[in-house]
Parts: sequence; C-alpha cells; structure tokens
Amino acid sequence: MPAPFDKNDDSVVVVIGTGAGGGVLSNELAQKGVSVVALEAGGRYLPDDYTNDEWESFGQLAWTDPRSTSGDWRVAKDFSGLPAWIVKAVGGSTVHWAGASLRFQEHEWKAATTYGTVQGANLLDWPIDAAEMDPWYTKAENKLGVTRTGGRAGLPGSNNFKVFEAGAKKLGYKEVHTGRMAINSADSDERTACQQTGFCFQGCKWGAKWSSAYTDIPRGEATGNLEVREKAHVVRIEHDKSGKVTGVVYQDADGNQHIQKARVVCVAGNSIESPRLLLNSASSMFPDGLGNSSGQVGRNYMRHMTGSVYAVFDKPVRMWRGTTMAGIISDEARHDPTRGFVGGYEMETLSLGIPFMAAFLDPGGWGREFTTALDAYENMAGMWLVGEDMPRETNRITLNQDVKDKFGLPAPNVHFDDHPNDIAMRTHAYKRGIAVYEAVGATRVFPTPPYPSTHNLGTNRMSANPRDGVVNKWGQSHDVKNLFVSDGSQFTTGAAENPTLTIVALAIRQADHLARELGKGHL
Repeated sequence: MPAPFDKNDDSVVVVIGTGAGGGVLSNELAQKGVSVVALEAGGRYLPDDYTNDEWESFGQLAWTDPRSTSGDWRVAKDFSGLPAWIVKAVGGSTVHWAGASLRFQEHEWKAATTYGTVQGANLLDWPIDAAEMDPWYTKAENKLGVTRTGGRAGLPGSNNFKVFEAGAKKLGYKEVHTGRMAINSADSDERTACQQTGFCFQGCKWGAKWSSAYTDIPRGEATGNLEVREKAHVVRIEHDKSGKVTGVVYQDADGNQHIQKARVVCVAGNSIESPRLLLNSASSMFPDGLGNSSGQVGRNYMRHMTGSVYAVFDKPVRMWRGTTMAGIISDEARHDPTRGFVGGYEMETLSLGIPFMAAFLDPGGWGREFTTALDAYENMAGMWLVGEDMPRETNRITLNQDVKDKFGLPAPNVHFDDHPNDIAMRTHAYKRGIAVYEAVGATRVFPTPPYPSTHNLGTNRMSANPRDGVVNKWGQSHDVKNLFVSDGSQFTTGAAENPTLTIVALAIRQADHLARELGKGHL
C-alpha cells in the first residue's frame, strides 16, 4: 500500500467515490503520475468476501443510509426508503452490476435535435458526440474486456437465453445475441473466465466480471500515486474567497471529522449522493449549492424506463443457471415515433433468485396467483426492459430537512414522476416482451413493475451553455474551475443503453484532460 498523503497536501486530486467513474478516474490519473486521494464512504470487500445469498449480500453491500421519495412512481409506494439500490463499498456499484456494456447510438447524443420538442421533457443535446467518444469507448471496452468487441468471444447462451432467442426469432427480431458483457469469456487481464455461477449482482466471487474494486483500484494503488481511504464519508466541499475548491470535509468510521486539502475535487458519488453533496456544500458565495448558479444541480434525474416480464413454460428452464444477464434484443432500441414514443428500449434476459423473486414479482402480493407463480419458478424465464426516459426539471434530488443521516445532514429526497413518453414506451415494451415468450409457448406471463435497483443518471448534467446544466463537456463545473463531476450524474440524456461503459469511457477521457490541464498549470 502506498504511504498516505498528508491531509494538508493541497497538490492532490481528491476523488469522491470509487465506482465506475471514480475508481477508473483514480487509477487513470495515478498511472499518469498524478497524486490522488480517493475517499470511499463504504468498506472494502473483495471476491472472497462476497456471499452467494441475495439478502445477506444486500446487507453487506447496499447503501442503506436514510432517504425519502416522492412522486407518482411505483417505487415511492413499494420501496420508499430505497429509491435506488447502489453499493456503499470500494468499487461502488461495479460490484453489483450485471456487466452489460453497450455504446450509445449516434442519435442518442443529440436527443433534443433528433426527437424535437417533447412537451414536459427538458431535452438537451450532449456537448459531445459519437465520433468524439469512439476512441474512448474502445479504450473502455478493452479495459473491461467486453465480449463481442475487440475480437473477444461472446459468452455461452444459457437456457434463459435460448428461450428468449427462440421467441425473438419467431417474431422476426434480428439483433439478438448473448450481449456485450464485461465478463470474461476466456481468461484475460489476470481475471479468470466466467464460471456461470449466477450470482453476478452479489459480487463476482471469481473476479470474471470487471469491477473497479479488484482491477483499477489495486492497480492505481500499486503505482504509489493513489491512496484509498475507506469508510470516509464526505460531508462538505470547501472553497476559498475566489470560489476555488480547496478541499473536503469527511467523517471516518469512528465519526471523527477530517479535512483533506485538494488542488482539484472530482465528485463521483452517483446521481443521488453527488448532487446531495453539492447542495449540502452551500455557502454565502454559493447559497443554492456549490456549482449551482444554473439551478440545475439535482434536476433532470433519470433512472431509465424499466420493467420486467417473467413467463412460465411447461418444461424446466432453470433460468438461475448462467450469468444473471445473458442476452439482448436490440431491435426496439431504434428511434421510431410511429410506435407512439420517442427513443427506444433494449430487452435483456434477467434472472432473480427465489428470495428476490418473492420480493419483486408483485411487491406486497400474496394469494393463489402469486404462490402458484413461485411454485413454477423452475419453469420460468425472465427479461428486463430498459429504455430511454425523459429528463424533467421536476424529477430531482432535493434535501429533506426532516430526515437526517447519522452525521446530522439532511437526507436526499428523490422525486420522480413518469413522463407520458416513459409510460407509452413501457406499455409497448411489456407487449413485445410478452409476445417473445408467447411465441414459444409460455403458459403464463407476468409483467412486473420496476425494481428499486436501476440506473441513476442526470442531476449534474453536461451542457454547452452554463445556463442549461452543471458541467461542461469535460465534466468540469461551469462555476468552479477545479471542481469536476465524474459519474453518471453528468449524463445530459440517458439513451436506451446500460450506462456503465459510457461512465467508464468518460472517466478515461476526463483523466486524460485533467492530467493535461494539471501539467500545463491550468488547474
């Protein structure tokens, strides 16, 4: 382990969070010779520590600090204290993710231009495009070892995939395969090949799935340029009279407060905690929150249009065998407003274990219909629907002054109302998902409501014009030159694809830019 950096060393870059954004950024900067202190609110768990038990794993990894919810979304009723399942640990939600690694489509970088005016949506074009991102996507795919890219073979098709594929082909879908997954199909990059254990969401015990917890973080530490402080919960970012960030205040595991000075601060705490931190860092110079002159911090929260479809067949499927996510149909991911909505969605195989199935199939449900469905678990196949949802100014993270965390800080309130476009897309996606399974003889189908675990995006969005967002094309605050956002909260729009690959690509690109600017003395 590298020697710790002095807390008064104001030459370091402080990175808050160690997930897909912060973990990758920390390593990339360390590899370039930049001194980095990464502060992680959670503890450190490695593959030996992960447990193949859904609820026990949730207790080990999940961010369960107080939160509240409001709005018309189903999650506010079913899981009001848990609007999103993110991980509180070194590696962040890269410990828990399924591994799906998809590039945005070209048109999705320019949603406002492509979709036109959508009433009630706060659409904006990204200040970057597919051509600019192409080389960074390639670097990200190579870092993660994404299957079906760079000459890497796809993973084998599980029974869950075979049922899904057969139904897709009967409907005439063409873009169906086992997916682009950050899970090794062969030994590579000091990680073993996937053993098809099936507990991908609980942390990969084999290390076959990419996670910054056991790839980027230890590699950054090995350079001597990265120090990771675990159980270090950042409560405030401080600045000087000129408005430049000077460091962060954090609490350690024993509740003691520390200040770490910094030359640059990069916020990568996810789309709920990152805006919350900026709002909690309000001062007389920044009365509405740090970097919030636009009033956009916390706004435009997106979580993707989601839902699931499970189906029962007359023979066993045993969907739990194989990777949790094992295949994709991309035909519906196109933009085709004749379907009654803008943007598109992916259909991706998904399996849940019996404990989670009992909780999520019909939250709060019981009775004959529910119990006979669980009785048929062995014969079930399942898919997840994920599509582009509309950014709305009113879908936002605010501070709930009535709910405090253990440090006495206001908890985040997550407000979300489905946009009519989201509802139209979900209705269409349920119908097509059901059709996939009925085409191959499903005896029962279950359209299932959205889970609390999902993709959290927006809330500190990129914009060309400072009035429209929080950060510029590099993730740099429009208001504060040495403050950066390095996670999914910088997303301008959400696209249809799972976001992790894009978060990683943006982090590699941001590290390149930051190292260059630091070298020139611009920061």
